[in-house]
Amino acid sequence: MLHFAAKFLRWVAFSAGMALILRAQPNLSGTVEVEQSLRRLNELGSVLMIGAHPDDERTGVLAYFARGRYMRTAYLSATRGEGGQNLIGSEQGAQLGLIRTQELLAARQIDGARQFFTRAIDFGFTRTVEETLGKWGHDRILSDIVWVIREYRPDVIILCFSGTPRDGHGQHQTSAILGREAFEAAADPGRFTEQLRYVEPWQAKRLVESSFNFGPPGPPAAEAQGERGGRGGRGGAPGGRSRAPASRVEHPPAPTIGPPIHADTGAFNPILGYSYEQIAGISRSQHRSQGMGNLGRVGEVESEFTVIGGDAASEDLFDGIDTTWNRLPGGSAVGSILADALRDFEPAHPERAIPRLLEARALVAAISDPLAKIKRAELDDTIAKCAGMWVDAEARGPEVVPGAYLSVTTTVINRSPAAVTLEGAHLEGLFDEELPVQPARLEYNQTNALTVARQVPASQPYSQPYWLAEPPAGDVYTVNDQRLIGLADTPPVLQVRLRLTVDGAPLEILRPVEYRYADRAEGARVRPLAIVPPVAVDLPNLVDLFPSAVPRRISVSIKGNVDDAEGQVDLEVPPGWRVAPKVQPFHVRALGELAEFSFEITPPAGPAVGSLRAVATVGGRSIASGMRLISYPHIPTQTLLPLSSARLVRSDIQVTARHIGYIMGAGDEMPQALRELGLEVTLLGPLDLEQGDLTRFDAIVAGVRAYNVRSDVRANQRRLLDYVHRGGTYVVQYNTADNSLSLGPYPFTVPSGNRYRVTVEDAPVALPHPDSRLLQYPNHIAPNDFQGWVQERGVYFASKWDSHYETVLSTKDPDEEESLAGGELWARYGKGVYIFTSYSWFRQLPAGVPGAYRLFANLLSAK
Repeated sequence: MLHFAAKFLRWVAFSAGMALILRAQPNLSGTVEVEQSLRRLNELGSVLMIGAHPDDERTGVLAYFARGRYMRTAYLSATRGEGGQNLIGSEQGAQLGLIRTQELLAARQIDGARQFFTRAIDFGFTRTVEETLGKWGHDRILSDIVWVIREYRPDVIILCFSGTPRDGHGQHQTSAILGREAFEAAADPGRFTEQLRYVEPWQAKRLVESSFNFGPPGPPAAEAQGERGGRGGRGGAPGGRSRAPASRVEHPPAPTIGPPIHADTGAFNPILGYSYEQIAGISRSQHRSQGMGNLGRVGEVESEFTVIGGDAASEDLFDGIDTTWNRLPGGSAVGSILADALRDFEPAHPERAIPRLLEARALVAAISDPLAKIKRAELDDTIAKCAGMWVDAEARGPEVVPGAYLSVTTTVINRSPAAVTLEGAHLEGLFDEELPVQPARLEYNQTNALTVARQVPASQPYSQPYWLAEPPAGDVYTVNDQRLIGLADTPPVLQVRLRLTVDGAPLEILRPVEYRYADRAEGARVRPLAIVPPVAVDLPNLVDLFPSAVPRRISVSIKGNVDDAEGQVDLEVPPGWRVAPKVQPFHVRALGELAEFSFEITPPAGPAVGSLRAVATVGGRSIASGMRLISYPHIPTQTLLPLSSARLVRSDIQVTARHIGYIMGAGDEMPQALRELGLEVTLLGPLDLEQGDLTRFDAIVAGVRAYNVRSDVRANQRRLLDYVHRGGTYVVQYNTADNSLSLGPYPFTVPSGNRYRVTVEDAPVALPHPDSRLLQYPNHIAPNDFQGWVQERGVYFASKWDSHYETVLSTKDPDEEESLAGGELWARYGKGVYIFTSYSWFRQLPAGVPGAYRLFANLLSAK
């Protein structure tokens, strides 16, 4: 009876703890995680999944292997999802990739897997492998995948895609093609020999392809795939074309080896209190920038795998693979000891497992194998959990500048009866120094704190995500240190390594130095420590547009990251541009104080494009970067130091509208881009749409996906169309397919999937009605207005439309047979003009594309 009661108590504690873990994402601790850690210690199998983007992963499969079978499990995403849409803010490109990196790390905390990336950049949706490899470089990204395989040493590699056109996205196909090559190349000592300085060749035992299953129910399949990023969205097989154009290289599917293998990822785990697909749903809900929130699946879900490399399997992906300690020389005894520790584990007294764990640790330390080293670190972590150890290394503030003193307090608490002695402490990273620690017994629940202050070297480089430290080489990040490639996040600036003894046996605990604080609304928050310049130099815009030769004033803001920052700031402009004054002195007296300086920029008389750079000089050191904090409740605050530069654009642009109402959709930077035309832009909220006087606006613009994400826009569609009927101009940018939406005064259809989009940014554009007002007034549109576009022409074009509409532009991707004319439709409605346009203005205008500005100015001036 007592045995049953103990088991029941363990189940209740585990279930309640898992619920807390999945909802609140704290650091896992206590007997709940101790038991999972004990089970992981005796499981030596490993899985690596390979896909192309954040959210391509089969999250239920990750949870099944990591949480259900206690294996080392990881997901390698080729990209960080930079090319997609942002549903929670205006960040795009590299900043969006930074958000999605942290979202993936949050997801991995829940499903229990590890995260890797290659250096590839998501350049947007593409239909072909050839374009993908042309931008990424075959050997470059293959090398990255090989490196991760050699470093991680998986037994089984799971490909998310087939490497064939049925994957839809060219980057999906490429991830599988390179994954298949890497399976063999990682084992070849003649391939990528520069890596062998750090790792050894590794042959995974089995390569499998996962059947298509993006997981729990959420948005309709086509819409969900379309909004995962890439050139206005990415899509998989559903909704895409069933064939590739003839000129593309067909990549055949890999031959299968043996029968399909199934895993019950819908199985309910009574200890965790969730099925693996439910865990997957909670994990995928962390992809908030992609709108992936969902409830998770309940009930039977089988995941299917096809073996395409290595030996056949009959029932399980690990058939014939030894996942016990017997696979390592001298490991048999370790497995027996750990099995005893798990069998005798007492939830109320986890410290009683420590003697057996220490016995196992001594044996593991004697095994010379990379996997043994991994398991020894896991053992140290489990022993620390059993001892209830609290170890924290906290910086006094979130940032420090070179030359300043950094104060760090390390706190150690032994919250168990175990005999724990602090033997020493060492700083690693920014400093490499042994700390002055006297060996001392850690009494039960007594706080032991050590505070040190060290001066940061004056030449210390500033913090930056490691993949953004250098300019990218096209669509690939520049990472010169081989050991950084693959890492999900930047290594901490500073860490503290504690050396302890537990019952006389050695133990090490490593903690990053972080800044902890309490937000009154969000509770406990953590920020990574960052090295920042003494001042941040910020320009208000990424693009400064000059629609005429008239000079305009540009502001530069200087924010102090220290007290008494003094120096000078100057603007560097290209030849043909003039700036006055050239230099201005500044003195920012207090930390956080902001000072603004105004410069007059005179552009050349004719069209020109160039770069503006603001540079501050403090103490002889030049600073040409601003400082941006990316802060959302579901991820740690990220510190970014973007270059203090802007694109200068001189182009003759006329616009007759002056007052613009803008309906924000899924998040874009169009309002500020329109202000560059000298327009007065007002953001319209629900009350404005419901009760406001819309006639005060010359034109109203609906942002991307406004109808998809804002119910108030749908609810006030009649008022918006009445505004048009009375003489207004209403410009609606792209929205994803939704049969319930009626976007215009007359019907038109926006289909789902990838067919009605143009992914190549310089695809030729035809003018079906060259005399159209939208092409002639107030700017005459010429072929060069379609030059210099970025990422894509447009997405989610209309496929059918009422005869009241007239088309304006027509374009198609190379090798596509059908030219798409539904990217811009316009019609007169009453006294006004309605325009639907799926061309990617939300990318072109913020990027400062002159021709796109001229085209959009004509839309605003249509009536």
